[in-house]
Amino acid sequence: MSAQRRAATPALERRDELALAIERAAHARPIAGNSIEHHPDSPKALEAMLALVAGAERWIHFENYIIRDDHTGQRFADALIERARAGVRVRILYDALGSFGTSRFYWNALRRAGADVRAFHPVASLRAFEVFVRDHRKLVVVDGARAMMGGLCIGDEWAGDPQRGRQPWRDTMLTVCGPAAVALDAAFADAWEQAGPPLPPEDACGDPAECGDFTVQVVAGVPFEGRIYRSTQLIAAAVQERLWITDAYLVPPAPLYAALIDAARNRVDVRLLVPGASDLPLLRNVTRVGYRELLRAGVRIFEWRGAMVHAKTLVADRRWARVGSSNLNVSSLFGNYELDVLADNHAAAEVLAAQFRRDLLMSREVVLEPRRRRLPARLVRAPANDEAGSHADLPTAPQHQRSVYELSAVAVVALRRVAGGLRRTLAASVAFMFLLFGVLLVVFPRVTGILVAAVMFWLSLGFGVYAFGKRRARGREDGD
Repeated sequence: MSAQRRAATPALERRDELALAIERAAHARPIAGNSIEHHPDSPKALEAMLALVAGAERWIHFENYIIRDDHTGQRFADALIERARAGVRVRILYDALGSFGTSRFYWNALRRAGADVRAFHPVASLRAFEVFVRDHRKLVVVDGARAMMGGLCIGDEWAGDPQRGRQPWRDTMLTVCGPAAVALDAAFADAWEQAGPPLPPEDACGDPAECGDFTVQVVAGVPFEGRIYRSTQLIAAAVQERLWITDAYLVPPAPLYAALIDAARNRVDVRLLVPGASDLPLLRNVTRVGYRELLRAGVRIFEWRGAMVHAKTLVADRRWARVGSSNLNVSSLFGNYELDVLADNHAAAEVLAAQFRRDLLMSREVVLEPRRRRLPARLVRAPANDEAGSHADLPTAPQHQRSVYELSAVAVVALRRVAGGLRRTLAASVAFMFLLFGVLLVVFPRVTGILVAAVMFWLSLGFGVYAFGKRRARGREDGD
């Protein structure tokens, strides 16, 4: 063996194979020299975002799935307009589907102040395929040096309204200062280019100084690549002590679902924190379908008692911590543009773990209750969880006055529970849809046929435009 090879061997042996595998799977290199600040309180996170915007001197890159024109949205509009009029280059990218209800007047006011506003993948488009690909990111980058990212959208749900008894949604954001902000800005630049011309070079070249000693990886999720999915699979397969996940819309793909079960069966402390009442009741029903098998394997499931838990976080052992916009479901993992920060850091993991424990105090554990006559065990909520050691120490959930939107969502869940088992309810819903379609074909054959034909022509045209665009792009690449 040569001297050069002998010298290289110890270095190779010292390499962390799991960290290298996650780096490759996530397409995210470790970036050193950062400071990160954890924001588990949504109203305070909104204030931190507004302060970040107010401190911008050169440019603001603002990207969010939902930007409403309510009171909270207007506060952000005022802050962005003030900076634009002060000469700061303001760019706003919103998802056309997520922000569907926001008025034109809102966007036009921003444009008149000098902000550059773009809609990501308009719903009324000839590119039918793009309707299913959304920009689900939540990001603010200022001057290429500081950024905030996570799961928080811009709306009154996240701000709450104490005077009307409405709790804010529970969400998580991170403030990132340092070189990782450049990677976050690069993710914005990629999404920005999907909706129009690219950023000018002078606004895509931040060079911040180091702010701290955190090493993080920026995972810029793009459709069909499954970057966060692949990295989560690797972590779930390698975890030895604990795997604690908070997720707003948890419907994991079958392989990831199996990985959670396998980890629990190997005595890993697997815990899932999900909403008790969701703004998407049908998706919540689908989540509950998989409870029994998870519980039988030893997974512990907790449902949030507050207004809504919208955070997307993961803690693995005392090492890995993830915060971002990605939910563990097929749409988020494979169909959307997402953005997550992954830290291989003991301190970051402990901060998220401490918050997870606090969140469990506002939750109820779901358990299986045996029944007689060989009936399958039913899902029930335990009286209280014992995370604080004594039930007497558990705080009382503050009374929450639900909005009309939240009340309708809870009502739908309650009606479905009364109707029977979740699998039967879902099957009945699908059967009703097909029955209704059949009745329409019989009663209104011509009108229904025209509508179906119009949809088919629209899809055909959309996929044709997509295929032609891909062919032209490949031709340009080959020509280069």
